[in-house]
Amino acid sequence: MTTALTSLPAVAGPVFVPGDEGYEAEKQAWNVATVHEPLAVVGATCAQDVAETVRWAGTLGLPVAVQSTGHGAVRPVRGGVLITTNRMTELTIDPVTRTARAAAGVHCVEVNAAGAPHGLGMLNGSATQVGVVGYTLGGGVGPLGRRFGFAADHVRSVEIVTADGALRTVDADHEADLFWAVRGGKGNFGIVTAIEFGLVEVAGFYGGGIYFPMEHAGEVLHAYREWSAGLPEEMSTSVALLRLPDLPALPPPLRGANVAHLRVFFLGDAEAGDALLAPMRAAAPAIIDDVAMLPYPAVDAVHRDPVEPMPTRERGVLLAELTAETVEHVLAAAGAGLDLPLPMVEIRQLGGALGRPAAVPNAVSGRGAAYSLFVIGLGVPGLEAAVDAATDRVLAVERFPGGLLNFSGGADAEAIRANWPAADRDRLLRVKHAYDPANVFSSGQPLVG
Repeated sequence: MTTALTSLPAVAGPVFVPGDEGYEAEKQAWNVATVHEPLAVVGATCAQDVAETVRWAGTLGLPVAVQSTGHGAVRPVRGGVLITTNRMTELTIDPVTRTARAAAGVHCVEVNAAGAPHGLGMLNGSATQVGVVGYTLGGGVGPLGRRFGFAADHVRSVEIVTADGALRTVDADHEADLFWAVRGGKGNFGIVTAIEFGLVEVAGFYGGGIYFPMEHAGEVLHAYREWSAGLPEEMSTSVALLRLPDLPALPPPLRGANVAHLRVFFLGDAEAGDALLAPMRAAAPAIIDDVAMLPYPAVDAVHRDPVEPMPTRERGVLLAELTAETVEHVLAAAGAGLDLPLPMVEIRQLGGALGRPAAVPNAVSGRGAAYSLFVIGLGVPGLEAAVDAATDRVLAVERFPGGLLNFSGGADAEAIRANWPAADRDRLLRVKHAYDPANVFSSGQPLVG
């Protein structure tokens, strides 16, 4: 195979093989716990580069994987070809039709910056530094979700290179089965080189976070359980038990602290937001309360997810409801007084538009759940068993059937398929076999493996 790799694809972007200067940097994922070891890395600059690389890999019988930022890199690429798309940065905004077209290397933060002058934003997730394509095609749950649904629900068309090396543009009227599958089935069917999607009118919001001492996590989580159940769809919330590092980037009260972090996003004014938030402000004394009116491009202030690369090991489940028993279980497994390798245990409210069908049906999983329970563990060598055991204890709750694909972590193919009900799972597998019968795209979160 090494001899075969002397004939590399004729592409405009750079190509690296092990030992080349730049190989290590090119394959690096944001999640540094996931260490790729491909036979070659192709830095695609355009859709034609992707198509040429897929055709070249096909002649050698090599599997193909793709990476933009690597935030969602949960399974290492071993052998085969890794295509990086971070050089594909074309972005256009149409303020009249309220749509955007983003190439595979565009980040959510860039869409919001381009849309802000027009009062428009995208349905990004908790962190806007992630890639638009991977996040969206895995479903896409974010602060606007309870009001507007999943990010995938707003996709108008998809440009995709399939296993035969063909570049296709699919939508509701052209190769509708593939269009259905890729919006929710993510990278199992090809490499998406660009998507066109709808934006929403959102100039600003009332939001941010309130940090409470971990010793008050019981009061906070039980108050949250009762409070969140009656919130309007214009408000999206979550609460996380955080074990924070002692880093200068954090405010002094939070350095090395264990806290309960309430996250709030409200499409309304400060007066109405203050009234809605009053029961949680009364639940316990706060360390920091930074909830305020903010412009939409400042949406990262709600979750304040880490920006610098870090090693993570993650997994999640869905809940039909948030019961007092579930809250007590989470507190016993991850609350005060415990030394755990789990930087975050999050309960996130779903519901609202996230529970309603998309206008154009798609394969998004997990629709209909009321909450998600998501765990991020330290992805440090030697800690895998301890992290997995602690995660298992947290997630040992009564679950809603299925799961969110983007929150599935490094699950195997059988567990990934379990995210969908039988009819959707069978349809996804039919599309997979039609467009990728040899399972060329077998990395990421695989339907078959």
